[in-house]
Amino acid sequence: MPVSLPYLASNKNVGALFEKIRNAKAPDKFTHAFLTTTIGLKGTNDRQLIPLLRYMGFIDQSGTPLHSYSLLKGHNPGSAIAEGMRNAYGPLFDADVQAHKLSADRLKALISQVAGADADAASRIASTFTALAKLADFESEIASKAEIPSPEPARNDVRNDEQVPRSSNLRPEFHYNLQIHLPANGDEETYLNIFNAIRKTFQ
Repeated sequence: MPVSLPYLASNKNVGALFEKIRNAKAPDKFTHAFLTTTIGLKGTNDRQLIPLLRYMGFIDQSGTPLHSYSLLKGHNPGSAIAEGMRNAYGPLFDADVQAHKLSADRLKALISQVAGADADAASRIASTFTALAKLADFESEIASKAEIPSPEPARNDVRNDEQVPRSSNLRPEFHYNLQIHLPANGDEETYLNIFNAIRKTFQ
């Protein structure tokens, strides 16, 4: 079944769009006002850049930037653009995983096959696809989701069966502090008997 693939009436500002996105503060909403005032792309055809960002998965239907939008501001935005192309042109990559490496004629033929487009439409789609591919880095991998470690379960006490590192050479030693109250009227023999009794107790 034919599918819909995005294309622009003019591709001349595609590179400028992503360069300015990288340098500008991320907006709460990527609106036409943001595109013209902050990004500085004011041409009539530049309005189509907003739905293109939507197709690529960088903003949602309301224009709110998604996590992938922040990747455009990272150290390798080309990786994010490549991932966005896989979102926008998924059917092409399903048909040929190396679609971005095809010659112009073979790319247009693939587009006609997948989208059922005529020669003119296929040419327009191919032009936008190629303009994006020049900015994309398909050789690098990006993380689509941030890995968040699972929190450890709360523990109120230590279980008896909890494993603890043990050493077979461990020899516990105990030290006792004894306080002995000797009778004031005792003689030497009395004191010796007391100490001998203590010594026998701890042998």
